[in-house]
Parts: sequence; C-alpha cells; structure tokens
Amino acid sequence: MNKKIVIIGNGISGITAARHIRKLSNYNITVISDETKYFYSRTALMYIYMGQMKFEHTQPYENWFWQKNRINLIHDRVIKILHNENRIIISNEKSIEYDYLIIATGSKPNKFGWPGQNLKAVQGLYHISDLETMEKYSASTKHAVIVGGGLIGVEMAEMFLSRKIKVTFLVREKSFWNSVLPKEESALINRLILSHHINLRLETELKEIIGNDEGRVTSVRTGKNEIIECQFVGLTAGVSPNVKFLMNSGIEIDRGVLVDEYLQTNISNIFAVGDCTQQRVPLENRRPFEQVWYTGRIMGRTVAYTICKEKTTYKPGIWFNSAKFFDLEFQTYGWVFNKLRDGEESFYWEHPTKFMALRLIYNSNKNNILGFNCFGIRFRHKVCEKWIQDKRSIDYVMENLAVANFDPEFYKKYEKEIIEKYNSKKDKHIELKSKRKLLSWFSY
Repeated sequence: MNKKIVIIGNGISGITAARHIRKLSNYNITVISDETKYFYSRTALMYIYMGQMKFEHTQPYENWFWQKNRINLIHDRVIKILHNENRIIISNEKSIEYDYLIIATGSKPNKFGWPGQNLKAVQGLYHISDLETMEKYSASTKHAVIVGGGLIGVEMAEMFLSRKIKVTFLVREKSFWNSVLPKEESALINRLILSHHINLRLETELKEIIGNDEGRVTSVRTGKNEIIECQFVGLTAGVSPNVKFLMNSGIEIDRGVLVDEYLQTNISNIFAVGDCTQQRVPLENRRPFEQVWYTGRIMGRTVAYTICKEKTTYKPGIWFNSAKFFDLEFQTYGWVFNKLRDGEESFYWEHPTKFMALRLIYNSNKNNILGFNCFGIRFRHKVCEKWIQDKRSIDYVMENLAVANFDPEFYKKYEKEIIEKYNSKKDKHIELKSKRKLLSWFSY
C-alpha cells in the first residue's frame, strides 16, 4: 500500500522528515506551509537585510528538486485536524487525507500582552514576512528599541547597526543572557554590546508601547516609567511553540505538542518534530523544548525511520550549539549551565583585552570533562564530543588543547596562556602535547 504522509510546516524539521521518507520509501508526501512554498534557511534572514545574500541564496534546493523527488508542496494554511477521520482541512475548505501526519509548525515570537504590542513596526524576527516588514519600516527608523536579551535580539541589533540605526536594548535580567551563560561570559557579552555603541538597559522591563494616530509606534514606556522615543520595536523575548491551531483537535498540547521518546503524540499515527514539540519526559540534562536547528534535523530523520522502517527513539546525543554575537563566535559542547551543579567544578580563562574566553566544566570527584564554552576561540566539535564521551580528565584536555584548536593557521593561539592560568589554579604542571599527537587526531 502506498501510504500518504502529510507534513504541516516546511522548516528544517519537516523538510528533513520529507527528504528521509523519500529516501526510505515510495510513499506519497505532501508538505503544507502558509509561510512560503519553498524551504529556506531562517538563520540567513539577517544577511539578506544586511545585503550579503539574496533570498534565493537561502534556499538549499532548486525549485525543481521537489517535483523530481515527488514531494508535493502546498502553500496554504491548515485550519483543522480531524484525527478520527485521518484528514485535515486547509483554508480553502479542501480536505486532505493521510495515513501519517507530522506536525512541524515551529515557533512564534513571544508577546506578553504589552499595551501597543500590535502597533505597526512592532514585531519579532522569525518568518520571511518579518524581514519584509522590517525592511519596510527601516527607512523611516532612526532609533529602534529591542526587547529581550537573547540571540535573536543580537541579530536584530546587528541588522539595524548595518543601516546606522541607533539601538536601545531593554533586558529585564541583571546581565545579558544570564539564564544561559555563567556570570563571566554574560558580563563579557554586556561589554561587547556596549562596545558597539548600543544603549544596553539592564534590569529594565517594557511596560507599554505608544503609537500615533496612524497606528505606528512612536515610543516605549519602561517599568521605570521612562519614555524612550523610537520608530521600531523588536520583540525578541524568546519564542513559543506554534500550536494554537491544535486546540480542541484531540492532540494533547501543553506549551507545545506533547510527544514521547519516539516523537509520537497521544494519537498513534500523528508525530511532532522541531520547535513545536514538548517532551513529556525530558532527556537527561536537556530541556523539554529544544528549539535549535540541529535537534530539529535529528527529529525529522528519527520520525522518518519510525514511519518507514522501525520504531526509533529520539537520541540527540551530547548537546552542542553555536552562535555569533556580532563578530564574536560562540560554541558550546556538552553541559555548561549558568550555575555550577552539585559535583561540578569550573576552569575559566579570559583574554585581558580581547573578547575571548574559554570555560571548561568537569566532575569534581572523577575530574572527567563535562562541557566547553568557547568565545572567540574555535574548538573542533568532534574532538570535544569524543573527550566528553570518553570521560577524559581535565588534565588530559589541558595537555591536548592544541588538538582541539580549530583556529586558522595564521591566527594567534592562546594555549600557553590558558595552561599557565590552569597551572596556577591547580598547582600542577601541564604541557602541550607534540605535533605528532595533533596529527594523530585527524584520523577520527
């Protein structure tokens, strides 16, 4: 029987599921999205605005790819799921039947009921339509206020700075992204933001967004009752699963679509992947929501194998992520939380004048490495992951720092300074291994 697969959403999770189902089967595949017909990389939106890319450059596949691979694309909105009848209804009242349904509807920017949050030039940055409206209002924007201390806020700030638009950041926490980063790294990002001449307002909440008679934002009022004039407000206080349309569908939702270890919902032939999912039982050391690119990709592949081959559990492996704060690259591997947990110790090195830092987290009893934070220093993902898996000691890691270093050949390296800091802290004498040891790692 040629089964019918319907996927709601064409982000990385839904498209990965579609591609792997096609590799594994001859099933009929339909992907429905109300945003765009063709898949594109959302993380590249900022580079379109900054003139470094065109929209077509964000599309990993040519338009002919979908027809060639027999993946039917529908540019429309799903308004109802009738799971008892194995069919969905889209906005033109057309009914589409399925044998398996995959929900991959992603996230939406958080709004917390602020007065004026629906005014013109008040928005997040998630969809291509957000980029279009941001472009529309930028020419008449001299000052933008960004609300929320996260990665999307940094991206939006960098975008505005590329157009010489002044930026004020409202961050309710005491330090930028301190719910994720340890205090030293968070303080480093504070200094970086200020170095770009951004008005960073810590411990400052948005109270109200004020508009004119045309419905366009003109200023904001903070929790300290201060009025800040602006022509654009970026709402970047996190994202939430895009699941409102599933209310009263019979599919169990909490903040997201509730799924088990197979990414299966309470309905046996309905799965959910990507940003919209919420793990009923979170995996060890991981949150119930994992709204990053690579986990969505793994989820899509996992569901494809369950549908086409055999029931497969979601196994994302050791946590990693990468990002960019303006021109500062950030990578994290393993488990680095904003505060040390029981049984953990930390080593931290920071360059005295540059925006560069390294943090290593290790077990205080067994001394095995648990996690890495790298700022302005590139470490090899594969090497760090293997050290964590093999439970290598912190001393071993220090002895082999040159193995992990991935900075280009002519970049200055800082292993010597890092080792000296470690030796002074641990009262040990650690030396770097030879180049022969470094070369042996390239076989992994």
